[in-house]
Amino acid sequence: MTMTTPRSYTDILYDIDNGVATVTINRPEKLNAFTPHTIREITRAVVDAGHDSSVGVIVITGAGGRAFSAGGDVEVEDEDVYTGTGNPDNGFRAVVERLYAAIRNCLKPVIASDRSVFGQNAARVASPAEGWLVAHLWTVVGMKRAKEIYLMCRRYSAQQALEWGLINASVPADQLDAEVRKWADELLALSPTVLKILKKSFDDSLASIRDQMDRFDILTQVNPGFYAAGEQTEGARAFMEKRKPDFSPFR
Repeated sequence: MTMTTPRSYTDILYDIDNGVATVTINRPEKLNAFTPHTIREITRAVVDAGHDSSVGVIVITGAGGRAFSAGGDVEVEDEDVYTGTGNPDNGFRAVVERLYAAIRNCLKPVIASDRSVFGQNAARVASPAEGWLVAHLWTVVGMKRAKEIYLMCRRYSAQQALEWGLINASVPADQLDAEVRKWADELLALSPTVLKILKKSFDDSLASIRDQMDRFDILTQVNPGFYAAGEQTEGARAFMEKRKPDFSPFR
């Protein structure tokens, strides 16, 4: 099936060039931090690209040159937004899970284009991260390094990320677009069916972790009163005020 009518988007840009569909998070004024609406748009674009016979490779990137994405937008993240109070399907957790499912299920190669600094902010801003999306990292870098990345919220250079196996290549910023195109062209020259089989084979190897951890809500187990207690509010407020958060009352 080939898509002939492009959708209208507000938070992303979507274009196709010589077999490559590029999905650009277009919130540079927010360092491309995403809201549930942003994630829904990325998901729709990935699904469209997956169904489009003119597309062989999907590239996800960020506008503005300062950041691929700063993660979830803490200005809008509260209990209602995270859990989707009244409609869980609309919450941050649900829409992010649907995005990852879309990337997996389209079975076409997906390249995420980034700059030079990597890191996790979840614990720094009291933004819940849980389940298999967290656990999957240890299968990439090992348990000790995965714990360091999530628990310490440190920053890592592209070279460090390369050495740890977080990324496949590191090039100067002015060569990034050419490098992405090079990878895309190599993939476009290969059997699309075999690429789909390979991608599904890798993904199926993680099914046991994903299925097991999707059965329960870890945040509810650990702290069912998390949002009401004000811990997330303090994390978000400190981030916006550019100060160190005080989490001592919540220990």
